[in-house]
Amino acid sequence: MTSRYRYIIWDWNGTLFDDAWLCIEIINDLLARRGLPMVDSVSYEEQFTFPVKEYYRTVGFDFDTIPFEQLAAEFMAQYDRRRFECRLQPGARQVLDALATRKVKQSILSAYEQSRLDEMVAFMNLREFFTHTFGLNDFYSAGKLDLGRRLLADIDYPAEAVLVGDSLHDAEVAEAMEIDCVLIPCGHYSRARLSTNGNRVLDSLQQIPKLLD
Repeated sequence: MTSRYRYIIWDWNGTLFDDAWLCIEIINDLLARRGLPMVDSVSYEEQFTFPVKEYYRTVGFDFDTIPFEQLAAEFMAQYDRRRFECRLQPGARQVLDALATRKVKQSILSAYEQSRLDEMVAFMNLREFFTHTFGLNDFYSAGKLDLGRRLLADIDYPAEAVLVGDSLHDAEVAEAMEIDCVLIPCGHYSRARLSTNGNRVLDSLQQIPKLLD
């Protein structure tokens, strides 16, 4: 892993945007209304995965009874109503500012739907920090491999780029993009899961600027 980076590619949900608690509350509402056992933060961080459809199956939803597309729509309806309750992860803005001061380019690569991603980035007054904000064209959160390849094509120095995320999917995307990755256990995955397969895991966002030293 290189000791200096010139481009930071950020995941959004769970990494910069603190929304795991809201996702747990909403998934528990969907489960409770169907008489299924609810989850806690520990089990959520141990089971949540991409594509999200597989997570829904894991926690007990029967797609023969209720289609995944309906569940996803119900989830997003609640998420849309409540997303403005969420805040940035502690220290996120300070880290973004520190990187910008050092002339490090930054972009977002997210499994969040594009228009909603743009809206939230603007609401948080972060647009000035990012060269690109890449999100999906739907809300089924199938993954972001293709988006990653598109973003990489726009980077002048991909060998000096690093992806920062909070999930094993981020590590898979970075591997497919052939760039470095660091993971932070501040969102949707536990530290133990992130540490599998030799992934580099930091303690907090505040350690990111040190990657440039």
